[in-house]
Amino acid sequence: VQLQASGGGLVQAGGSLRLSCAASTHTFSTYALGWFRQVPEKELELVAAISWGGASTYYADSVKGRFTISRDNAKNTMFLQMNSLKPEDTAVYYCAAGEHYGLGYDKNEYHYWGRGTQVTVSS
Repeated sequence: VQLQASGGGLVQAGGSLRLSCAASTHTFSTYALGWFRQVPEKELELVAAISWGGASTYYADSVKGRFTISRDNAKNTMFLQMNSLKPEDTAVYYCAAGEHYGLGYDKNEYHYWGRGTQVTVSS
């Protein structure tokens, strides 16, 4: 499975971005998905996760109410809508897929990773 993340960029605080993650698989609907982010010298952080059918979602406390994760299984694509962005959201964002149905809370539950996309929020 190959994942391709896109949609990052530079935005002012309070602005919005929408990240996309396109997958090269016909069994996309059977994977749990997640968005992680990382800043230099810090651990990879789970930002949001979604179950294979999309019925269950998880958000880190730091993004709850501002970010929305979604998936379009017909188009093999996952999204992360990011609103009210803050400078502390600045990071490289990665999408990941795991071979299980439920939510994945740990990076070790994810088997496939896309290249990161940089999100920079200026103050």
